[in-house]
Amino acid sequence: LLPNNSSPYLSTMVFLVRKGNPLGVKDWDDIVKPGVSIVTPNPKTSGGARWNFLAAWGYALKHNNNDEAAAKVFVNKLFKNAAVLDTGARGSTTSFVEREIGDVLITWENEAYLVLREFGADKFEIVTPSLSILAEPPVAVVEDYTRKHGTTEVATEYLTFLYSKEAQEIIGKNFYRPVDKEIAAKYAKQFKPLELITIAQFGGWEAAQKKFFADEGVFDEIYGSGK
Repeated sequence: LLPNNSSPYLSTMVFLVRKGNPLGVKDWDDIVKPGVSIVTPNPKTSGGARWNFLAAWGYALKHNNNDEAAAKVFVNKLFKNAAVLDTGARGSTTSFVEREIGDVLITWENEAYLVLREFGADKFEIVTPSLSILAEPPVAVVEDYTRKHGTTEVATEYLTFLYSKEAQEIIGKNFYRPVDKEIAAKYAKQFKPLELITIAQFGGWEAAQKKFFADEGVFDEIYGSGK
């Protein structure tokens, strides 16, 4: 097992809005209001979308005394405001940035910063909510595949390299949060502080998947009744 739950970098989910933040979006409460058009991928098909969903759910629980019924109402409002549910995070970014759909894109923090770099800070700005979820994207060597292709050694070396100082610098420069404490401190100023909940608070991914995203889970219940 690789260090840090096999995650060589971290991220979280933030909002991307159009320049000037015309709707004055500051937090999750603002994007569930009537008339706000949001873009997020579909949690049934996108890992990033599941992080978005759980971040919203965590915020709703915190602000409603851990009342799951209230959290369902909150997240229902969120998905009622979805202008489009793309199958993946990149598709959602394209819908928002290039097709100019929606007022708010819920996206990976690094993706939001890369949009600013690629398309210009004169067109978009990032809003960091008060609470989001700590995303820990895992890496792994798929041994059946690498053994078949004779790449086990190089794949293992590459994943080990991701934890090196050199790779952690590259990770920080591309707006992921490095796991190396020294490098993370160097890049900390580019990220706004926020409260981060973790997947462990949902009982881990297996439990979260079963409860929220499996067929007839919470998402199906919410989205089915919300549209």
